[in-house]
Amino acid sequence: MAELVFFSGTMDCGKSTLALQTDHNHRVQGRSGLLFTRFDRAGEAVISSRIGLRRPALEVGEDTDLWAEVSGRRAAGQQVDYVVCDEAQFYAPAQVEQLARLVDDLGVDVFAFGITADFRTRLFPGSARFIELADRVQVPQVEALCWCGARATHNARTVDGVMVVAGEQVVVGDVGQLEGTLDVGPVGTVEYEVLCRRHHVRRQTAVTAGHRRPDPEVDLREPVSARR
Repeated sequence: MAELVFFSGTMDCGKSTLALQTDHNHRVQGRSGLLFTRFDRAGEAVISSRIGLRRPALEVGEDTDLWAEVSGRRAAGQQVDYVVCDEAQFYAPAQVEQLARLVDDLGVDVFAFGITADFRTRLFPGSARFIELADRVQVPQVEALCWCGARATHNARTVDGVMVVAGEQVVVGDVGQLEGTLDVGPVGTVEYEVLCRRHHVRRQTAVTAGHRRPDPEVDLREPVSARR
């Protein structure tokens, strides 16, 4: 039977990578699917992962009717066995209900991937509706880590390295990557960081803790002694 599955976690835990892998696994078995996304870090109409994978996708807008998008294609003779929905936290609750209807009425598998809660630890409306309706809610196996090394459970928004807990719920950016930062003028530069609960409560980011992040350009295969 078809299922509505919600893969939910923090930023930086491999959700988009898993979304693309899920699509690949189904396609190689002869199934046909559609990819949807909203507000991807790389721009419009694309699913991108931080390890460099990306595929074109259909951009979900505020008024997109996902039931009509899929059922219309099927009525026109296009095979749609499943849909993969990335950045699902940004979908409207009504769109989540449309996805559930695809599962129940058309037998289309729905695999959704999204952040559970925002930087204020409040559930995104889309994520909340997925949790309420999904047949299964799963946590990706790859764990994001706080700067202290503990499992990251919360998303933090920072402005010039200092954590903030007020502001618009949706400000698209990335985790600790300069190309993903947002220069918002006199307010400062907005970035995101994943933290364990302890350091989120304390509002202690890597910058304010004086923790130096490793250089992502360093080849980890090179002996430490050779990098000194």
